[in-house]
Amino acid sequence: MTSRQPFPRTVSPSRLMLRPAALGDIGAVMAIERSPDYERYVARSDEAGHRALLSSPAHAYRLGVEESGVVEAFAILRGLGDPHLNLYLQRIAVARPGRGVGAAFLGLVLDEAFGPMGAERFHLDCFADNVRAQRAYEKLGFTRDGVMRKAYRLADGSRVDLVMMALLKSEWLAQER
Repeated sequence: MTSRQPFPRTVSPSRLMLRPAALGDIGAVMAIERSPDYERYVARSDEAGHRALLSSPAHAYRLGVEESGVVEAFAILRGLGDPHLNLYLQRIAVARPGRGVGAAFLGLVLDEAFGPMGAERFHLDCFADNVRAQRAYEKLGFTRDGVMRKAYRLADGSRVDLVMMALLKSEWLAQER
């Protein structure tokens, strides 16, 4: 097993750094959420909703930031303080998909989740037809836990299945990188 670098760290080649979000970052988060073609796969919150989540002790926002200060990705985690040490990835998105930034960013989030945040289990759900996301999660070691049938209502009123996936701390730490 390779040793892990302490939080925060950078990732080559994108030189992405992980940092907590602040109220002043809400605009950058909302811009990513509203990127073209994202409405089908990434939920959106208004400014008041983001402010409420940022101030909640049960939530954490993490940003993937380039050295230049440009926000390339964000994640919203839920479940801080969970007595069972489960942490839920409520939302994740990157500004420019298909460049490997998302996987690198989520790797940084997982390092923090299983390190300083103390999680033992990290879980998420995604749309069943979002095969690209599922493949990316699997490459990071996530396994499919099941399907929640018709669990999410889209803006048009139709319902879609959600695939549940999870990763355990022991599985993450056992991976060679």
